[in-house]
Amino acid sequence: MKGRTAKTRVLTESAILVALSIALFTVSDLLPWPFVYGGGFTLFGQVPIIIVSYRHGIKNGLTASTVLAIFEMIIGYRNFTYVAGIVAYLIVAFADYIVAFGCLGLGGMFRGKLKKQSIELVLGGIVVCIIRFICHFISGITIWTGYCPEGMAIATYSFFYNGSYMAIELVLTVVGLIAVGKMFKLDKDKMI
Repeated sequence: MKGRTAKTRVLTESAILVALSIALFTVSDLLPWPFVYGGGFTLFGQVPIIIVSYRHGIKNGLTASTVLAIFEMIIGYRNFTYVAGIVAYLIVAFADYIVAFGCLGLGGMFRGKLKKQSIELVLGGIVVCIIRFICHFISGITIWTGYCPEGMAIATYSFFYNGSYMAIELVLTVVGLIAVGKMFKLDKDKMI
C-alpha cells in the first residue's frame, strides 16, 4: 500500500490500538492497589502502544503514546490536587504523565536489530518500563516527599513505592509482548 491509503491504515490502526490501551488502563484503575496516591499496574495496557511503535515506527509510536499520556493526565487530574505551585504542577504533568507515558512510543526501538521479533519487542518493553519507572521515581523524590513515612529516606520510599507497581507492570508487559510476538507477525505492511 502506498500514499493516502497507507497513511489512513496506519492512522486507523494506531487509533484502535490507542483506544485499546486506554480501555486497558481504565479497566486496570478498577483493580485494588494498596497505595492511595496514584500508581498502579495495568493488564497489558502498555502493549498496544509498543505495538504501534514496533509496526509503524517511533514517530507514530510517540504520537500514539502522547495521546495516551494526555488521556492519562486528564483521568489522573486528582493527583494535581495533592500539590501546589506551578513548578509542582509541571513536574507532575511531565514526570508522571507526558514523559512517563510518552516514552512508550519508543517501544519499537529494537525493530530489525536482532532479527527475532519477540526479543525485539521484549527489549523495547523493558527499556520503556525502566524509563517510565525513572520518571515516577524522579517525581517521587521531588514532589511527593510529604507522603514519605517519617524516618525513611525519600529516595528509598520513592524507589519502593514506584518500583512495586512498575515491577508488576514490567512483568505483565513482557508477558503480553511475548504472547503477541509469538502469535502475530508484526510486519508494517500487513494487517494484524
